[in-house]
Amino acid sequence: MLDYAGLEALSAVVREGSFERAAHKLHISPSAVSQRIKLLEERVGQALVLRGQPCTGTEAGRRLCLHVEQVALLENELRRKNPALIPEGQASLPSIKLAVNADSLSTWFMAAMAAFTQNGNELLDISIDDQDHTAKRLKEGEVMAAVTATAAPITGCNTWPLGSMRYIAVASPGFVREHLQGSITPQEIARSPIMCYDRKDSLQDQWLQSVGVDGRRNSARHFLPSNQGYTRACQLGMGWGIHPAALIEAQLADGSLVELLPGNDLYIPMYWCHTRSAQNSLQRLTDCVIQAAATYLEPVKNSLKQ
Repeated sequence: MLDYAGLEALSAVVREGSFERAAHKLHISPSAVSQRIKLLEERVGQALVLRGQPCTGTEAGRRLCLHVEQVALLENELRRKNPALIPEGQASLPSIKLAVNADSLSTWFMAAMAAFTQNGNELLDISIDDQDHTAKRLKEGEVMAAVTATAAPITGCNTWPLGSMRYIAVASPGFVREHLQGSITPQEIARSPIMCYDRKDSLQDQWLQSVGVDGRRNSARHFLPSNQGYTRACQLGMGWGIHPAALIEAQLADGSLVELLPGNDLYIPMYWCHTRSAQNSLQRLTDCVIQAAATYLEPVKNSLKQ
């Protein structure tokens, strides 16, 4: 049997990023946290924590943290159905770690979270990452579930198709006049300054490829990891960018952003994945995600360009 006091300490250190903050959270001393983890590491025969700023879990450590979270969900469900078995106050509220891309979080996924939290006491711990990289966090045991753009099967996980997010290429009228000089062609767009969310963001290159040009050699790129800031930067003429259509309806309506090549939309399919062992515990969350996606996303397209 695993030592759950040690597992609780391990989970707290990985979640909080330091022994001191974990000790504060658990109401024990940092040395007690260290001792519990040392005993757990001796028991499993391998290192579980990588000391640093912040502290992180080894692969085995992350898997054990995931196990702790699943146990907490099961105990929470047991307490909900049989309150006398685990009296209120004797167990902390369970936390579900999720990885979601920023565009989903800024549009449809918030509705799923709101619906889920209205009817339960579970807490959500959201990590933001590119939709092409959230699956990696799931594979490595950093999160229990994720919104991802990959349909490829993930070992030990269940996957559901959600629909497609529609993206369009836009810029400010001033940017069009200054950089494109009225000649809005794929070649001119590829040579002009580009707005990127971060260095994982490949949507601009995908869109350029869909209209027949290779823009990967264009080094004139701004990086701004904020959806609101990204949209504002495009409005101010810093560069052109790819935006979720649902996120910039107001800017298109007031003319502060204009579509560069109408009819060349980019459709990115979205999928919901979670660890198979937690399917029962996550069923209600899965239902909320699928319902929100059905309301806000479009049917999955067969190709990027439609």
